[in-house]
Amino acid sequence: MSTHHQIIIIGGGSAGITVAARLKRSGARDVAVIEPSDVHYYQPLWTLVGGGRAKDAESVRPMAWVMPRDVTWIHDAASGIDPEANSVQLASGTAVTYDRLIVAPGIQLNWNGIPGLADAMGKDGVSSNYDYYLAPKTWENVQRTRSGTAVFHMPAGPIKCAGAPQKIAYLAADFWREQGVLDDIRKVMILPTPGMFGVKVWSDVLVDVAARYGFEVHLNSVVTSMDGAASTMEVKNNETGETQTLPYNFAHMVPPQSAPDWLTKTSLVDPASPFGYMAVDKHTLQSTIYPEVFGLGDCTNSPNSKTGAAIRKQAPVVVDNVMASLKGGVGAGHYDGYASCPITTSRKKLLLCEFDYDLNPRPSLKGVNQMKEITDFNRFKKVGLPRLYWDLMLKGRV
Repeated sequence: MSTHHQIIIIGGGSAGITVAARLKRSGARDVAVIEPSDVHYYQPLWTLVGGGRAKDAESVRPMAWVMPRDVTWIHDAASGIDPEANSVQLASGTAVTYDRLIVAPGIQLNWNGIPGLADAMGKDGVSSNYDYYLAPKTWENVQRTRSGTAVFHMPAGPIKCAGAPQKIAYLAADFWREQGVLDDIRKVMILPTPGMFGVKVWSDVLVDVAARYGFEVHLNSVVTSMDGAASTMEVKNNETGETQTLPYNFAHMVPPQSAPDWLTKTSLVDPASPFGYMAVDKHTLQSTIYPEVFGLGDCTNSPNSKTGAAIRKQAPVVVDNVMASLKGGVGAGHYDGYASCPITTSRKKLLLCEFDYDLNPRPSLKGVNQMKEITDFNRFKKVGLPRLYWDLMLKGRV
């Protein structure tokens, strides 16, 4: 295996594979992807798995299937970066060097970030759609719940797909409505934010959606600990400082998240980021410290929503700017913070939220009022978006 490549990409997830495919289409001669996993996941489908609208097997493909042709797959994990030496350290103990580096290892789920969460997870009604193996348990728990208290939690700090904690809440509530048990269940939503969503026009819609199902919404609040044996959690209101003990029969929990531990120890990190994210120019996605390094996806400090739709818009920017830099120039690639969040509001409806860095709505569907719920759930979320992902995005075509 060669120890030097013109372009090295760290990460074989959505960002890494999409960029690799686009680089090959742009004529890059020597591209390598560092990725230890044998499988690749389409993670947005896990919400539907947890809501009983899709099967987990639909979300996975072999890594060899998605790896672009003529790209070198370094079947190893990155463990460090020495940008002064243009070198990436690997878990196997070896190192590879580069002319240009693209950092896209994704985000780290910190299951121990809330005391008691790791011990409670996967048992006694506790689950999470943020894991391939746990998402089916969510659906089992939803079906099993006929009374008692159901809690849907979102942690503080940036997380991937910040709408996901609400999506499963509405899918579950709509199922309980169909089953005739909705009013028998106390439904609690715990959000760390001051509103339901960052863009007011959609936040207002979600206020109505939550009220329609009878949710008890706790804003500016976080779970500070869990006791799985007692089926209780401690909830703190960060605005008032008040705490309460909340019992649960079913809890969909989302772990706090950060950049991978190994990345937080490198000199690429934004020193002002409490979560260890890589410092990049938010428009060019080039490192603000080392010009040979670029970053995209969930691992950077760019202030966009961490979604697959954001990656789809970031990828061509990174490719344009990397290819230009290899020729000694400055690329024209410019990312405006676009992100999209299709929030399922029932088992048949969704709210398609598209916006930019300034939280301005950026609707893309002609002739469709995206400020309201869209009754096009199955065709768009379950069929359309996965096809876009597997057949176009990962092949560098969109």
